[in-house]
Amino acid sequence: MEPPPQKRTVIRFSGTLTPSDPLVKPVLIVGQMKNLTKVKYDLLKVKLEPRVDQETYMAALSGIHPSSNDTVLTIHLATLAALPFKCSRHNSPARPHSLTKIVQSHTTGVDEFIVVVCERDEVFASACAIARAFPLFSRKTQRNGAQGPRAANAAVAPTSHTVTVEFVIVGDSAAAGDTSPLSEADLATLDVVCNGIRLAARIVDTPCNEMNVDHFLKEIETVSKDLSKVKMTVIRGEELAEKGFGGIYGVGKAALVPPALAVLSYTPPGAVQTIAWVGKGIVYDTGGLSIKGKTAMPGMKRDCGGAAGILGAFHVMVKQGFTENLHAVFCLAENAVGPLATRPDDIHTLYSGRTVEINNTDAEGRLVLSDGVVYARFDLNANIILDMATLTGAQAVATGKYHGAVLTNSSDWESTAVRAGLVSGDLLFPIPYAPELHFTEFASAVADMKNSVAQDRNNAQSSCAGLFIAAHLGFEFPGSWIHVDMASPVKSGERATGYGVALLASLFGSYSNDQLLKNIGKGVFGDTFETEDGSASKKVRRK
Repeated sequence: MEPPPQKRTVIRFSGTLTPSDPLVKPVLIVGQMKNLTKVKYDLLKVKLEPRVDQETYMAALSGIHPSSNDTVLTIHLATLAALPFKCSRHNSPARPHSLTKIVQSHTTGVDEFIVVVCERDEVFASACAIARAFPLFSRKTQRNGAQGPRAANAAVAPTSHTVTVEFVIVGDSAAAGDTSPLSEADLATLDVVCNGIRLAARIVDTPCNEMNVDHFLKEIETVSKDLSKVKMTVIRGEELAEKGFGGIYGVGKAALVPPALAVLSYTPPGAVQTIAWVGKGIVYDTGGLSIKGKTAMPGMKRDCGGAAGILGAFHVMVKQGFTENLHAVFCLAENAVGPLATRPDDIHTLYSGRTVEINNTDAEGRLVLSDGVVYARFDLNANIILDMATLTGAQAVATGKYHGAVLTNSSDWESTAVRAGLVSGDLLFPIPYAPELHFTEFASAVADMKNSVAQDRNNAQSSCAGLFIAAHLGFEFPGSWIHVDMASPVKSGERATGYGVALLASLFGSYSNDQLLKNIGKGVFGDTFETEDGSASKKVRRK
């Protein structure tokens, strides 16, 4: 049976305020207090009159406490909200997580407006934060009271509604700044990026009975067909074993739907660098024979979050004019239990040629990613390789539920990735890169390594897991390797966040012909970064 149709929220971006009656179309006006106070009522009255007059609005604005993040005015469906006053150096200045929560709490599910008052360099993260507030996947039904087996025929056709996001740009506190409205090109870019975020979130939210390896391949194919000059390659099933992909094959061979390595390749003329993004796409993770408990297994549909984020980001960057060779490598499998399941004590030979003794079938992500990064190095000749994965539960312990963990062989890319997180709202924080201290945890008496920490599980588990992947890529790899563990920020509550799309768009924006993404990229790779106290940090360079 086909799944029921879904109610859809359409997000539109605008650089100007259009007249509207809040009683007909509700409006949420949100921003930092310092920015809200810069905007005159005469500019906002087109969204408020005749329901909220100037005296009422100014009284409400003056009543906001500087540390407040609570709504202070809701009259005739006009709502005024202030973002938190405080923001540390490890948080995005746009306060995106707070913005998402406010939007979720104060939108009504009908045609409505959101007015965001912010500085120009906070527009990107703000738009992405709003996109995260409106997930696409749902299997809730609306019915006409019918019961029994024919009730599906009585389902009410879903309705769509439009949320129009209008930006009011204010100058920064140090200078007047550029307060001109966003251009049509900027708005189009925001639309593409936010569609990519919602695509990634939809895939992650979809359960495995609707998002198995076959379904994921169809999502990849759809993106491929929407883009010009993109080649799709798929290796799957027994062919994986024949070609030596022992990691992907070993993890997925027990599932009814066979595993796959899928690649999207974009190779524009004039490219001088080759970049590969490798995504963990475990469409469901039972843990295999090292099976998860009944409380740990629910939610494992999200184990494809790295691959989903890379798919959304690939669509964004190619559509907006990427200038270098870009490959998206998807390592797809269902870690299932069955007669063919990998057993603890089995030894697999991965695509690197190195042997791995399996001591934990629930440490499967590193196996599939190892095959993926080696393919990226030797078959795609990539000199910049980034892998992204919901890899370890330890990531939440190491960097928390908001910050992904970044592990890399390059100090420059480490600093740059952290900055990209601040710009995009997909936050990152470094974890130790010290193979000589941590990789010994994988020592095996009978193979080149074990696949899970054998001795001390308190010795930087997230770093160890990433180093397993690096060991197959080769610690001598002359290029740049960046590993992003986003096991916790892949979701917020029971919903996917689309993590990774905005991050990669920021991190690689300087390789784009799109002016907005290029400007963001220049900021990420700028000569200096500003610290919380205003002092300048060291110059950041790309290798």
